[in-house]
Amino acid sequence: MREAFDAELAGFNRQLAELAQRTRDAMTRATTALLDVSLAGAAEVIGDDEELAEVHHRIDQQALALIARQQPVAGDLRTIIAGLRTSADLRRMATLARHVAELVGQRHPRPVVPSEVRPTIVEMGAVAARLAAAAQEAITTGNADAAAALERADDEMDTLLTSLYGTLVVEHRWDVETAMDLTLLGRYYERFADHAVSVAKRVAFAVGSRK
Repeated sequence: MREAFDAELAGFNRQLAELAQRTRDAMTRATTALLDVSLAGAAEVIGDDEELAEVHHRIDQQALALIARQQPVAGDLRTIIAGLRTSADLRRMATLARHVAELVGQRHPRPVVPSEVRPTIVEMGAVAARLAAAAQEAITTGNADAAAALERADDEMDTLLTSLYGTLVVEHRWDVETAMDLTLLGRYYERFADHAVSVAKRVAFAVGSRK
């Protein structure tokens, strides 16, 4: 009985890791579409978001089924609850990637990102991808120390956001629409990073509950 439960729990965890990987890929592709002003690339990200929503739903249904059938207690229950919350974080990350992609279509053929801040957005996209990859690794390996490492990387995102907003304050050459787009972009990347850190914290919580 315990072996069957452990196998189901391992499968649940694998699905979370897969969702984390696909979420990372979504943000990477959204950033590429943003910088390349690619309608096709943006459309792929937006289209894939519906499928990611279904994956998120299946994971949540599996978690609820585990609770109903197995009636877990203590550490096992905390692990499943942490997984449910992780799924919600990953779903929100995928939605933020979709928001980045949606800006491409809304402004096409005009680029969303002016050349002056392009290096900052490139770096924000790279940091976001790195954080998502670290969150995926935390889920896969059960590394309880990952949260601290991700918080340090999150500090990089905060520094980039401050730089972006600082440029917006100093530069007055852009119209209101461009300034609003850049403000939103900064917020999307920052929130994506925050959710990645939350994923690692939930892993640490789940691992700690099993000790």
